Amino acid sequence: MTTNAVAPADLVERHDCPKCQAPAGSACRTAKGSVASSYHTGRFTLVPSLKAELNVKTPADRTPGRPWKASVAPVAAVEIQAGDPIRIGYARCSTAGQELQSQLDMLARANCTKVFAEKISTRIKVRPEFEAALKLARDIKGAAPQQPVILTVAEMKRLARGAAELMNLGSTLQADGIQLEILSGPLQGIYDPNGAGAIVFAVLAVGAEVEREGIREKTMEGLETAERNGRHGGRPTVMSQDKLAAAQARQGKGESVTSIAKALGVSRATMYRALAEAAEEAETE
Repeated sequence: MTTNAVAPADLVERHDCPKCQAPAGSACRTAKGSVASSYHTGRFTLVPSLKAELNVKTPADRTPGRPWKASVAPVAAVEIQAGDPIRIGYARCSTAGQELQSQLDMLARANCTKVFAEKISTRIKVRPEFEAALKLARDIKGAAPQQPVILTVAEMKRLARGAAELMNLGSTLQADGIQLEILSGPLQGIYDPNGAGAIVFAVLAVGAEVEREGIREKTMEGLETAERNGRHGGRPTVMSQDKLAAAQARQGKGESVTSIAKALGVSRATMYRALAEAAEEAETE
């Protein structure tokens, strides 16, 4: 067991597996009791030189697929120190016409171990690649709690659009101990959800709410100003006063509502409603 192909297995097997409980010195095992074809992520992440790998195969001399047996002489585990952070990148654009390459280039320069990308609007509740990025980050962090794991994006708007979604993301990252890195924009930097970085998500949420309330207030003020000036919001009516007068005159001569509506270019429903409203107004005067 001195070949380069076997060396990673020797390193991995210095540690107990946190998932299948295989002891040091033995390969990982499946739920059915056979030797697993690959080591579990939580185990090889404990090895500094392998922590950025996405998959480490079990070598042939461990007989993957055969009944599992514990090693007679397990290799002693060594203490593992936390190494450089593992970055999981996420890139997104809303439409097929937009390009992802600029984001992918930024994530590559940031040394992301794995990048997930998709063309999908933030309005879509389920974003498969985003969920996959979070899952991988959780798996690595859960297996090696001392290992820094960072979710990296080119800019904040790639993550979420609403305050509620940002707050939910902040809660998720905080619960899993995953950091957030923003590569550009006014909030550029790395934020630890268990430290001062938690404040960032709270500020973002408040800012989004203030912006939404400001838009609402401006809209209401605009409508009030327009109404004072004789302009009313909403869709313009298809029944003008001239059309209504013509319809009433033709109805007084015995013409049917269907015929009147067709002649004036409106629907029967609109004509019935306009005539009924005019009759009610006349009764109350």
